[in-house]
Amino acid sequence: MGRSACSFRRSQKGLTLVETSVALGIVGLLSALGVGLACPTGAELAGLQVELPGAIHQAKVLARASGHNVIVALGDPTKGPDVLPVHLPSKVKWGKPAHIPLPKGMADPKVADDTGEAHAKVTLTPRNTATATTWFLNDGREALCMRLSGQGRLQLLRWRKDQKTWVKVG
Repeated sequence: MGRSACSFRRSQKGLTLVETSVALGIVGLLSALGVGLACPTGAELAGLQVELPGAIHQAKVLARASGHNVIVALGDPTKGPDVLPVHLPSKVKWGKPAHIPLPKGMADPKVADDTGEAHAKVTLTPRNTATATTWFLNDGREALCMRLSGQGRLQLLRWRKDQKTWVKVG
């Protein structure tokens, strides 16, 4: 009995995919808190610019591991087993303020430009595809633009008021 328990311990040399996903989620939340504390102006956007890519990555990993679609929902989503909620801080609003231009080379996304969202929820599949969408979020001074392609590629840009330009994040 002692020998089989010993060999069982030796066969587990790493972490499971679920343990890794949970650890990444915790690291993402702690990073968001740390960035928020280090950057008092725009702290809410700084937290989201860490949390959004973390949620998308975690959804990709969970979708591949489970073989089911996983949804990342921004705002106040309905809860479910395959839904990863990303809550908006109180000072962050949907949309791109009129005084902030679109990122260079981006066609005018009517829905995303006016309301901030093309889809409040994005679905990531086990085949690494996604609901293509653009999300604009702002705190009145600066803004985030998250673009997710149908192939699951994420681009995150942040409008810097002091530089009057969009800067690639990550």
